[in-house]
Amino acid sequence: MLATRDWSDVLAESARWVLIAFACTCVTFLVCAVVLLRTTKWGKQFRRVTGAYFTGRTALRSCAYAAALLFSAVLMVRVQVLLSYQGNDMFTALQKAAEVMGRADQVALDAAQRAFVHSLAMFGLLAVVDIARTQLDFFLGQHFEIDWRRWLTEHVSTAWIDDRAYYRTRFIDDPIDNPDQRIQQDVGDMISSTRALSLGAVTAVLSVVSFTKILWELSAPLGLFGIEIPRAMVFLLFTFVLIATSGAFWIGRPLIRLGFDYQAATAHFRYALVRLRDNAERVAFYRGEATEKRSLLTLFTKVLSIYHGLVLRTTWFIGWNQAANEVAVILPWLLQSPQFFAGKLTLGDVQQTTAAFGHIQNSLSFFRNSYRDFAAFRATLMRLDGLRKACAQAHELPAIGARTLDDAVELDKVMVARPDGNVLIADLRLRLRAGDAVVIKGRSGSGKTTLLRAIAELWPYTSGIAGLPADAMFLSQLPYLPLGDLRSAATYPATPDKTTDAALGAALAKVRLDHLVPRLDETADWASILSPGEQQRLAFARIILLRPAAAFLDEATSAVDEELEFALYRLIRTDLPDLIVVSTAHRATVDQHHTARLVLDGVGGWSLEPNKGAPA
Repeated sequence: MLATRDWSDVLAESARWVLIAFACTCVTFLVCAVVLLRTTKWGKQFRRVTGAYFTGRTALRSCAYAAALLFSAVLMVRVQVLLSYQGNDMFTALQKAAEVMGRADQVALDAAQRAFVHSLAMFGLLAVVDIARTQLDFFLGQHFEIDWRRWLTEHVSTAWIDDRAYYRTRFIDDPIDNPDQRIQQDVGDMISSTRALSLGAVTAVLSVVSFTKILWELSAPLGLFGIEIPRAMVFLLFTFVLIATSGAFWIGRPLIRLGFDYQAATAHFRYALVRLRDNAERVAFYRGEATEKRSLLTLFTKVLSIYHGLVLRTTWFIGWNQAANEVAVILPWLLQSPQFFAGKLTLGDVQQTTAAFGHIQNSLSFFRNSYRDFAAFRATLMRLDGLRKACAQAHELPAIGARTLDDAVELDKVMVARPDGNVLIADLRLRLRAGDAVVIKGRSGSGKTTLLRAIAELWPYTSGIAGLPADAMFLSQLPYLPLGDLRSAATYPATPDKTTDAALGAALAKVRLDHLVPRLDETADWASILSPGEQQRLAFARIILLRPAAAFLDEATSAVDEELEFALYRLIRTDLPDLIVVSTAHRATVDQHHTARLVLDGVGGWSLEPNKGAPA
């Protein structure tokens, strides 16, 4: 039979080859990964961002996924090698058939035909194996990415939310921009790029090793300037790829910084659009369309400017790569055609040479062709590492010492300062018991709201100890309304299942929002539907529903009229007589609902005095 190899033993031989290659690949991959993670800047960033996924509690599962995908890559290379031999057999059989047709040599013709049919049968078998492998590779790869993305998103989100880093990052030396994009988009991009680049590199190296042997066997010597180069095809190929790759790296190097800058610019532009949407009414009242338009176009101009540079550099990069790829198509035919016409190589040999040359060239060019993807990967990794660093810095910021009390509020030696170090409040000592109510007074800038931030562990420029009930609530001037139905908004931060419909309806009625009861299950952006006054009333309904031991109200009635303000304060004082209330307000009408006044002078001094105007 006209065959380049003994196909009868291909299954056992391939099994041995795959197992040995898989073992060597795993060891090599692990060693290279450790070296890169410890010695390169981007490797250290990768280790900081997601290294725990491969070393922590998820290590067994993540490594099993990685091993399965490495095995698939090894199997793919083996199938490609066998397909090159199958192609050699097929073209050689056709050549032999063409040679004997004119001689009427039926025996030789039948032998050529059998060889051709056998090669097609081998192709069918290899195709079935490769199809099954491709499906399994896709299935496992996607599940790997899903599992990894779930873990990393939870990990990054936890770091972003814990210790209120989402708020306190504004106080670090280098605040980050667009954390939403980094969590939602960059996590997925980094994971898919890591899988594609790492497995692509593994496949490239395996292909180079496997097909170099084939090319070495088929390569003939070549005379060049009077010098005979043995195995010229191999040496010329590696020289060609080295030149092409060096040129690509030189041209593509600026793509890393351009990609990072482009992502940042587009994120700023997107954030400006979202901010305009969220503040649409305020902008409309100010008739600020022209200013907003100029601001948006300025940001967009920066996006286009960076993108223009990215397009220009990418154009040169694509042109260089395309030229190298076109030369690589014709080069093996030019080098092997003299041997073919001299009768030293069959058509199948030439075809297999071309296939091997193409595989090696593509594999060696993987790093060149993937440079743009690697640049994007580096930019994404930089952004995620920046988010990680910002969260870590936010976690390390100082905060007031906190302890939990059952039904009291105690402040001991509390100091509150401005970011510039100027002290607003010094050595504040305050003891409040069930039913006490204190209103904080002082001129603007004296630290009223800042004191509440410090007590809530938000303000880093503070010291001392704050003892609070575990369920203490803080009401800001404009309450936060989460996305979802109105039921969830009314019971926030608790879950809706903790409250009955009857209790919820009664609470809304008490704050004069009974008209919203039929809409409890309606999902909408309630922050844009409800007026500021309705939102503040909804916050008071939360107090009635959740019944905390203490409530801190920061200008919590500024959007309602005095009559409704009186009703809301009277409601919580009568329905929750043991509630500890601490308020800040510019209106003097709020004072009457409190038993004491905490007066701040803004330069460290303070005084606590009875409120003579409070009802008995």
